[in-house]
Amino acid sequence: MFRTLRFDAVLIQAVIAGALSFAHLHDLAAAAGQDGWKAWAYPVSVDLLMVAAWRRMRTDASNRDAWLWFTIALVASLGANVATAGLLDMNNVPAWLRILVAGWPALAFLGGTLLAHAPAPSSRPEPEPVEEPDSEPLTDLTVERAPEPAPELPPADPAPEEAPPEPTPSAPAVPVPPALLDHARKIADAHPAQTGAPIDAATLRARLGVPPALADSIALQLA
Repeated sequence: MFRTLRFDAVLIQAVIAGALSFAHLHDLAAAAGQDGWKAWAYPVSVDLLMVAAWRRMRTDASNRDAWLWFTIALVASLGANVATAGLLDMNNVPAWLRILVAGWPALAFLGGTLLAHAPAPSSRPEPEPVEEPDSEPLTDLTVERAPEPAPELPPADPAPEEAPPEPTPSAPAVPVPPALLDHARKIADAHPAQTGAPIDAATLRARLGVPPALADSIALQLA
């Protein structure tokens, strides 16, 4: 199975331009006194320096040395194209051009060495993504604890009993029914036998369930 040949217009144009530039550099080197194989080595040196500088610019666009040497090789190529276009007498080349052509090998060697040994740009590693912890609670790992018993507090001191207010002799006495008075007297007589202390007005009022004024009157009559 044969492959079909496809002609690329850009590639054909590049080959033609490279051949013309190569020929112009050869003619200029030959006119400057570089005969034989040396005249053919000059265009190779210029083109290789331009390619090396272009490769360095692609990997490190901020490298100023690569831009410098690319500009030098481009000026050398354009200068040869312009010089051989009839503006320069190829049979009588000026001395300064002979000096430039003679010094080009050392200049190209220096540029190629610097480009070859230039440090490569440091590529910083991308930070690894940090895994976020799951927000869901781990119910399987939780252990329920029994509620701790509350600490026992010391018993509070009983509130001191307030002494019942003594009835004032000037207060008007409330009339007490005789039956209620007899019942109160029985309670008052039985209270010392049970507690060992005489009954007071507050206890008597609680036992009889009467208002405070009536209880005070009963206590006065039982005194």
